Amino acid sequence: MAAVPPSRGPLRGLLNPLDGVRFGLLFLGLLFVVTGLLPVAEAEASIRRIGPLLVFLGSVIVLAELTKEAGVFDLIAERMARLGRGGYGALFLLCVAFAALTTTFLNLDTTAVLLTPVMLALAPKARIAPLPLAMTTVWLANTASLLLPVSNLTNLLAADRVALEGPGFAARMWAPQAASVAVTMVLLWVWYWRRGARGADRYDPPEPSPVRDRVLFSATGLACLLFIAAILAGVEIGVAATAAAAVAVLAFAVRDRSALRPALIPWRLLVFVTGLFLVVPTLSRYGLDAVMTALIGSEGGVAGALRAAAAGAGLSNLLNNLPAYVAGEAVVPVGDRDQLLALLIGTNVGPVITPWGSLATLLWFEWCRRRDVQVPIVRFVLTGAALAVAGCAAAVGALLLTG
Repeated sequence: MAAVPPSRGPLRGLLNPLDGVRFGLLFLGLLFVVTGLLPVAEAEASIRRIGPLLVFLGSVIVLAELTKEAGVFDLIAERMARLGRGGYGALFLLCVAFAALTTTFLNLDTTAVLLTPVMLALAPKARIAPLPLAMTTVWLANTASLLLPVSNLTNLLAADRVALEGPGFAARMWAPQAASVAVTMVLLWVWYWRRGARGADRYDPPEPSPVRDRVLFSATGLACLLFIAAILAGVEIGVAATAAAAVAVLAFAVRDRSALRPALIPWRLLVFVTGLFLVVPTLSRYGLDAVMTALIGSEGGVAGALRAAAAGAGLSNLLNNLPAYVAGEAVVPVGDRDQLLALLIGTNVGPVITPWGSLATLLWFEWCRRRDVQVPIVRFVLTGAALAVAGCAAAVGALLLTG
């Protein structure tokens, strides 16, 4: 879960309204430990579990931030709009591909934090309505996060439990990913991209912009490609992300040290996730496990998988997808891989109804606010509910059919 990039002023952007929630969550978690509501041994085990994941996420966010700073994302968005040649159908397919690939290989929060402002900045240049671009970003940040362990923190949490490395994970989840993305595309087109929703027949392809520094552009682009190749080859994700980030940092240290500012380190991520993994185990000790057991039930098969997905999606939209997955994982039988993966589908595809369903969605709302993009909340909730139901059902069906 990545941090919102800071503003350029010396004080603005250091804190934002969400930071009160993040620090409050960490304080509450520490209070639970101090008061004994969460035993120290359990707290240590929880922090040890997420330690390597925080290293990965911190590294991949640094890599993505520097890649954006080098202009890679901006050039891709611009070339994508030019390739569409003014046709909304072609632009739609290109935007879907861009958002899905970014989510799959660089994590859903990278899509929310870095791709959202790029796409929203493209809108006025090409005279494109911003809402279709914005909705494509936020929906695919969630629904395209099933394929690889690196795509979502919940996947990283599940990887050890399901005993699947990168290639094996992808082999099991390619069909659910394809199903959820297909449903997302249909609903995006019907509700946000078709002529009656977008309000224009064609758009104006933007003029080409020069690359500021071709060495940085090439180095960061190569670092991203090496990272993707490494995870597909089965290299440990923390090692792959750290090595790729090191390449990008080294390039900027040589060419533009001013970009290597402390704000690159996603401290908000560390605060939020650390607090979350102290609070959730405490809640599980005092009733959350019982609630999830009642929701998921004890039966396996199709019914068990659907209930797990529904419980994960429902709790994600009430709380957040991270505590929803952790709470659900605790009550799913160890040997039932399909039910655990169905829970994962619910916590990845489902959190598209409420603004706090996933941190990616929360950060996306912050970017829309900064860019003065009006998001009709009733429309967001209703269309998100339809996507959550249809997307989860399609993905769970694909999981079971290909199992």
